[in-house]
Amino acid sequence: MKLTNLFAAVVVGSALGAPVLAQPAAPPAAPAPAAALNIAPSGDIIATLTAAGQFKSLLQALDATNLTGVLKTPGPLTLFAPTDAAFAAANVDMTNKAALQQLLVYHIINAKVDDSKIKGAKGPIPSAAGQPIYVDGSETPAKANDATILADVAVSNGVIHAVDKVLSPTFTPPPAAQ
Repeated sequence: MKLTNLFAAVVVGSALGAPVLAQPAAPPAAPAPAAALNIAPSGDIIATLTAAGQFKSLLQALDATNLTGVLKTPGPLTLFAPTDAAFAAANVDMTNKAALQQLLVYHIINAKVDDSKIKGAKGPIPSAAGQPIYVDGSETPAKANDATILADVAVSNGVIHAVDKVLSPTFTPPPAAQ
């Protein structure tokens, strides 16, 4: 009996200590989908961004470039609004006011472009800076350039599309599928 217990202990110990070679490696984890934001409309674009609390960097940049007043006008306007995390990841130079202003103007559209105009659509929308923003609403979640649209909020003077990246005016869309 003792020999059987010893033999069983050796077998179990060997099995636990040996590397497992016959099992396939676990597939790499899929990237987590971007979390949608829950933003409640709180008046105009600036008031809503302020109340949301996740756009402090954007608000600071808008103030520094005298664009806050523009986004308080009656509109209608559309703003692709990068979150604080997007600004941090992009390392935006907040000291070059002229370049910062051009970058921010690129995020503004002088018309109301709500999610119903993006869903199912694919193509350029002219920004206030002159260069187009490329939207792709053919899939979920929708994209603006290479950024994911995290939320769409109708506000008193237009629409806010919260995005997970700072949009680049030099973005080149991928070639159309043939």
